[in-house]
Amino acid sequence: MQYRLGFIGCGNMAQAIAAGAIEQRVLAPTDIIASDPSDENRGVFSQWGCSTTHDNGEVAAQAEQILLAVKPQIYPKVAPDLSSALNDSQVLISIMAGLSSAKIAEAIGSPCRVVRVMPNTPAMVGQGMAGIALGGSAQAGDDALAKQLFAAVGQVVELDEPMIDAINAISGSGPAYLFYLAEAMEQAAAQLGLGEQARQIVAQTLFGSAKLLAETGEDPVELRRKVTSPGGTTLAASNHMDAKAVQPAIVDAIRAAYDRAKELGA
Repeated sequence: MQYRLGFIGCGNMAQAIAAGAIEQRVLAPTDIIASDPSDENRGVFSQWGCSTTHDNGEVAAQAEQILLAVKPQIYPKVAPDLSSALNDSQVLISIMAGLSSAKIAEAIGSPCRVVRVMPNTPAMVGQGMAGIALGGSAQAGDDALAKQLFAAVGQVVELDEPMIDAINAISGSGPAYLFYLAEAMEQAAAQLGLGEQARQIVAQTLFGSAKLLAETGEDPVELRRKVTSPGGTTLAASNHMDAKAVQPAIVDAIRAAYDRAKELGA
């Protein structure tokens, strides 16, 4: 094989993964080949010195491992390009939400070694969270490169494949939940007259709070207690959110994301 890794799909997540791999010297640009219908997306990889092509089959024929970075709804159109080119030694790394290793193999038409990964968009700034699982036909060690790739853009946890849908609902979609909160905080900041400073105030507040949670290792309930003085402003806000059942609504929203992942897999 001429290349260590082939990308099928060169969108934002693929770009973040490739950039991290190159920057952290997990791979050299010459180790990578990538395909995408978009000239602009392929151009990003070309600028780094990677080989690019329109032909998914060319990627499958020339790369030791293939990273599937397309939407799950697109995959059935991609799978025929792979079926005639894959051999038994190759590993597929899938970041497609919902599609099990069995479904991926079924679309190709033969058993294949699949490693499933659920990353998230903070990988674009080197702060991603990825869950990695061996598929049913994968062999021990097939996930070694995947672990290196995603550790280069954040943190990695190893899971059993059935848990991939759960981590999709928590960390895969999780940035959107935080951005949803940020939207509300910015709206409130604007109403309170903070104007152009609102974005900086909100972003740093969320960043610092996340860092505090990550680095202290304290329970979020305890951290919230430390901010909440009896009869104070934080308690007033917390009581209002409790009255509106905000926390149960968030839990239900995450369950909806999980259920949708299951639907995509079906």
